[in-house]
Amino acid sequence: MWVGQPFPLGGTYDGSGTNFSIFSSVADGVELCLHGTDPDDEERIELTEVDGHIWHTYLPDVRPGQQYGYRVHGPWDPARGLWCNPSKLLLDPYAKAIDGRIDWDEACFGYQFDDPLQPNTDDSAPHVWKAVVGDPFFDWGNDRPPEVPLHETVIYEAHVRGLTMTHPAVPEPLRGTYAGIAHPAVIAHLHDLGITAIELMPVHQFVQDHHLVEKGLRNYWGYNSIAFLTPHNEYTSSAALGQIQEFKTMVKSLHAAGIEVLLDVVYNHTAEGNHFGPTLSMRGIDNQAYYRLVDDDPQYYLDFTGTGNSLNMRHPHVLQLIMDSLRYWVLEMHVDGFRFDLASTLARELHEVDRLSAFFDLVQQDPVISQVKLIAEPWDVGEGGYQVGNFPPQWSEWNGQYRDTIRDFWRGEPSTLAEFGSRFTGSSDLYEADTRRPTASINFVTAHDGFTLTDLVSYNEKHNDANLEDGHDGESHNRSWNHGVEGPTDDPAIRSLRDRQRRNLMTTLMLSQGVPMIVGGDELGQTHHGNNNVYCQDNELSWYPWDDVDDDFVRWCQRVIAFRMAHPVFRRRRWFQGRRIRGIEDLAWFRPDGGEMTDDDWATGYARAVGVFVNGKSIPTPDAYGEKVVDDTFLLLFNAGADALTWTIPGPEWGRRWTVDLDTADPRVGLRRKAAVKAGDELHLVERSMLVLRSTQPPAKRSQARRATGSNT
Repeated sequence: MWVGQPFPLGGTYDGSGTNFSIFSSVADGVELCLHGTDPDDEERIELTEVDGHIWHTYLPDVRPGQQYGYRVHGPWDPARGLWCNPSKLLLDPYAKAIDGRIDWDEACFGYQFDDPLQPNTDDSAPHVWKAVVGDPFFDWGNDRPPEVPLHETVIYEAHVRGLTMTHPAVPEPLRGTYAGIAHPAVIAHLHDLGITAIELMPVHQFVQDHHLVEKGLRNYWGYNSIAFLTPHNEYTSSAALGQIQEFKTMVKSLHAAGIEVLLDVVYNHTAEGNHFGPTLSMRGIDNQAYYRLVDDDPQYYLDFTGTGNSLNMRHPHVLQLIMDSLRYWVLEMHVDGFRFDLASTLARELHEVDRLSAFFDLVQQDPVISQVKLIAEPWDVGEGGYQVGNFPPQWSEWNGQYRDTIRDFWRGEPSTLAEFGSRFTGSSDLYEADTRRPTASINFVTAHDGFTLTDLVSYNEKHNDANLEDGHDGESHNRSWNHGVEGPTDDPAIRSLRDRQRRNLMTTLMLSQGVPMIVGGDELGQTHHGNNNVYCQDNELSWYPWDDVDDDFVRWCQRVIAFRMAHPVFRRRRWFQGRRIRGIEDLAWFRPDGGEMTDDDWATGYARAVGVFVNGKSIPTPDAYGEKVVDDTFLLLFNAGADALTWTIPGPEWGRRWTVDLDTADPRVGLRRKAAVKAGDELHLVERSMLVLRSTQPPAKRSQARRATGSNT
């Protein structure tokens, strides 16, 4: 044993040996436990060096692959929030790799089941996983982050396991792994689709929940983290040490294809649950430091997440852990950004959500983290937790209001027209007042949590029986519509309408201002058969349906994503002004009769149709090289009503001739040259469909007099 250093925390190999370091302010003593291949083979080393509550040593002969854990000696007094129990082998919060799994023996719990106030003294080592000293060395070659600007980003939310489990081109040993995502066939699909960033659902090491294991189910989604610097070991095709190298290889391969890697991170709670949960890591190391406890009864946890506990964002070492984790994934693993699960919890200094919290201050001033993509899920389950529009300026947010409005509009709900206008143009009402840009809004219609796109147009009710929770789980208000039949149907009219609605939703998403996010599998036509909460379904119900791909819809998705990327007017970096720029408005709204919308028109509850003029000649910001950005001008016609409409093309001051580029009622339209229509012509717009028209002749010279009517969103 050498003295070692308090920093960096964790087990760090430097090429000659390994420094071990762990924080605990309540410990009377800490033992480093080295494990071999025999489960009973444990060498305990007492740590005698302590600096600022950090216990450390350096072992010159320890190499990558060494398994280890800690035993913490100290007070056992659950009523005071003290859970030290040296019979429990504890996972290093800074572990870089992990081997094994938890078997949920009673020894995993710090207390006796028949007397929770008494400690359980059974050794947990044979029943829990071990941390593994990682190998930091990797040949990144010429890897460079793609650094795709946010306004040019298209996000693909994906599940590491689900994405490749049934892919016929991925070798079976690689399916469900990081190596599977790195397979050329998978990357080719993402590239051909037009994706610029893959957002991976949780890859931090997570726990298979006890109650799910007892039911024969599994935690598929992974929102149950226990180690924030470890790639989940069940997603690797090789040994424990290989999980680091395999993850890095995946990132390197995606970067080579120009695809960024974003991580869905869960820093709001851990898998140790409430006071009846297991003692696996932080609870036994320093429970009072790591978790939010009830002030006047610290046996219990404050829970803003619905999972039993919340991390203590007021403690400097918890903040340090999170920031060290974020920097590790950027600097060592080369990821390009993060989506923060239940991010409102991270901002709770006391009980309220505080925009000026220590966490946001740290992110703001950090030279590494402040430069990557930061996306918040802007809510939690605590009081005042819904914070859409209230995160700091450098953050983007999942826009739940966008999701709800677009769903309601296309299923024909009344009084949604004005809200639709706001959401389609970037939700300036939520973000502009704070000097934020349209890219603050992450637009989505579906996410992992809820119905797939196919199920959204096929089910009125959730069908979650497979989860074995008597239908109590999952959202009950889904803003979905089955179009006349619950679930699958052979009725050709209903099937055709459902397909059109999917095209409507995907096209609206891609042509809205903001950053679009689609859910992996939606483009393939995936169904969960009405289950809107497949968090515990690690099976064919959730895996992507590569054996039953909806090729027509894949082609439509490719087409509308390419259309967005080809036309900068749909991905502006600044807000629309709704006023004349270079002689003509940058944005205008129309009724089906060709007249401009008035304030009264927006307030008409029964209105289901609207047209929007988008001026490609008035884009206010230059490109990256300072050159003026000029695009075509478009007229988008939306009909969410139950009846077909005759639509009058607005007068020549908006454009004299137009061609139809996209028609959600007929995917063949726009694929070949078609006759143009001119101002004043009438177009037939099928019920529940949309048209995208492109101007082929500029507007006629118009009067400079201000029009007496007209209102812009």
